[in-house]
Amino acid sequence: MGRDNQAKIRQLRRKEAKEAQRAVYARILIVTEGSKTEPLYLGEICAAYRLHSANVEVQPGQLGTAPMQVVLYAKQLFEHGDLNKGIRPKSFDQIYAVFDRDEHESYFNALSLAQSLDGNLRNHDRQPVSFKAIASVPSFELWLLLHYEDIQSPIPRDQVMERLKKHIPDYDKGAGGMFAIARDKLETAMLRAELLAGKFNAYTDPEPFTGMHELVNLLVTLRTC
Repeated sequence: MGRDNQAKIRQLRRKEAKEAQRAVYARILIVTEGSKTEPLYLGEICAAYRLHSANVEVQPGQLGTAPMQVVLYAKQLFEHGDLNKGIRPKSFDQIYAVFDRDEHESYFNALSLAQSLDGNLRNHDRQPVSFKAIASVPSFELWLLLHYEDIQSPIPRDQVMERLKKHIPDYDKGAGGMFAIARDKLETAMLRAELLAGKFNAYTDPEPFTGMHELVNLLVTLRTC
């Protein structure tokens, strides 16, 4: 092992020792398909509720944007870590892979892989790790649109974007500030997403669905821990 890596490990150990008292709830890794929109949105939630990076780590996928690549990168990042990102191997209790249905060929295989990994990975405490796919049909923007409209039937991705822009004219991929803009309608979006989840799921394409309400609810709940 090179001196640079040894120095990084020592630095991480000092950081972890200092932050250990803050890590009073589950350590969560979130890997997203998008490199900007989803990480920005989730990062804004963490900032709004002062969730510490010792507990919640949000990273865009690095192997590609296909759902299978997102799941594989989440597994890789968990198992091997990334010292350059300050992430040690097997240092999480829960893993979430966030991706869209869109027209990805690997979508259903990614769902199956995530399900097969759930509870079958072990962290450095030798505890089973939860591994969940957070899918949206057709796209992440459906979650944002649910803040404003009650979607009950299949809707193409381009129509989701078109209708979302009627409510947020400046919205575009990679836009920041979305959590703050729609925050006052969060409870409405949560309820609508829960109702959709009561009828459909990630496998019932093309019916509208998003698991974002589960992930957002988890993050919001952590503020009280």
